[in-house]
Amino acid sequence: MLVKCYGAAVQGIDATIITIEVNVSIGIRFFMVGLPDSAVKESHERMLSAFTYNGYKFPRQQVIVNMSPADIRKEGASYDLPLALGIMAANNQIRCDNLSQYIIMGELSLDGSILPIKGALPIALKAKTEGFKGVILPKANALEAAVVTSLEVIGVETLVDVVQFLEGTKQIAATKICTDALLAASSNHIDLDFSEVKGQENVKRAMEVAAAGGHNLILIGPPGSGKSMLAKRLPSILPPLSLLEALETTKIHSVAGTMGKNCSIMCQRPFRSPHHTISDVALVGGGSIPQPGEMSLAHNGVLFLDELPEFKRSVLEVMRQPLEDRKITISRAALTVDYPASFMLVASMNPCPCGYYNHPEKECVCAPGAVQKYLNRISGPLMDRIDIQIEVTPVPFEELSNRQASENSSSIRERVIRARNIQFQRYRNEENVHCNAQMTTRLIQQYVVLDEQCKCLLKRAVDQLKLSARAYDRILKVSRTIADLEGSKNVLAKHLMEAITYRNLDRENWAG
Repeated sequence: MLVKCYGAAVQGIDATIITIEVNVSIGIRFFMVGLPDSAVKESHERMLSAFTYNGYKFPRQQVIVNMSPADIRKEGASYDLPLALGIMAANNQIRCDNLSQYIIMGELSLDGSILPIKGALPIALKAKTEGFKGVILPKANALEAAVVTSLEVIGVETLVDVVQFLEGTKQIAATKICTDALLAASSNHIDLDFSEVKGQENVKRAMEVAAAGGHNLILIGPPGSGKSMLAKRLPSILPPLSLLEALETTKIHSVAGTMGKNCSIMCQRPFRSPHHTISDVALVGGGSIPQPGEMSLAHNGVLFLDELPEFKRSVLEVMRQPLEDRKITISRAALTVDYPASFMLVASMNPCPCGYYNHPEKECVCAPGAVQKYLNRISGPLMDRIDIQIEVTPVPFEELSNRQASENSSSIRERVIRARNIQFQRYRNEENVHCNAQMTTRLIQQYVVLDEQCKCLLKRAVDQLKLSARAYDRILKVSRTIADLEGSKNVLAKHLMEAITYRNLDRENWAG
């Protein structure tokens, strides 16, 4: 008897429908075709044990399984459940007319329990697009898939549960959640607050500008000056995720398998902080089975690279193209996948190997030329792509011992959200442009109109600092953000002056 059921293969962050055809006929052999990998082929042993444990029989006949389209490689153990149900239906052990109405995915354990899978959200989105009635998934993935509205999401725990549900002998309520309520409830949740930071008002201002325009930022200063402490509080002043951003971010983490237990949707902007020993593949993504890297996992959030010069040169250089294109294309012989990578790069570093160059109290003990050599570990093209370069100085005792609370993150966040709303209205008709950091050359010319005073000021800065064309554009983008924070329609000289001061590493003779 020939039976068809449906599963899904995840490629990149999108799913493709897989038709599983099972034919049980006269013979004794078991065939599985359609480009399955070793994990899919090993499902035979898992199904055999699960059938025996739960009182079902594996067919003592010839079983042919075809997984279509045959040119897409099927990977992982998540096909166990649809394969088992297809074999049982083809062998007349279960009778159900609604098998083809659902996309079914799940990994079987030897006792018939159903284990979690990766990519539940992309699978649910594809099921809705293709007009399926619903999806049958492991109960641990049900909340994640239930983010998709107008789709019946059935969370199951055992093989027996699925069989009884499909035969109509057991009712399993569809999982439902309210995404808007979840996002609203977590939008004001702040773990680390700027009110805990003593002093550093100029750095806080720079971080406010960076958050308001989505600009890349580097903090340079001696050990203990508060670089990491400030960077970890940046997510607390970023605007809350929109539903579209939350869905896109959740898809990436779903595919990577980094969703928390019983987590339905990413409500907080990601903050990724990889160690400096990370490889270039782990950062950009890829592998024999392509998976998103740290840059994609930081999509719509922050990628924090602490001690930037300690990262391998090859690791840092792979960031250059994604910082411009805001996506990563991974090409292999069999397939090409795109991962989104629109993140804020925040980096920190010491000014020299000993860490005390330019320190007001401690003397630098580095050899002549060591400071410049240390800074040269970061290439000019990468530094050019960092909009705001700010020097962090040690906090004096008077400010450290001051018990008066600083401005909290909520107040700063309100100003950031107002500036982002201005940008949202400005770029509402532009594709893939949502904030000032994403402006193209055409948009810069349209929205950053300088008067003669500003032009003279900028010309002097370009000549004295020997800025590149890219650095010139970055200054214009930052000045537009500063103007938005003040609610100014035009970019004024004071906005441009502040933006120029955020190019600390471009100053002549900064490194001696």
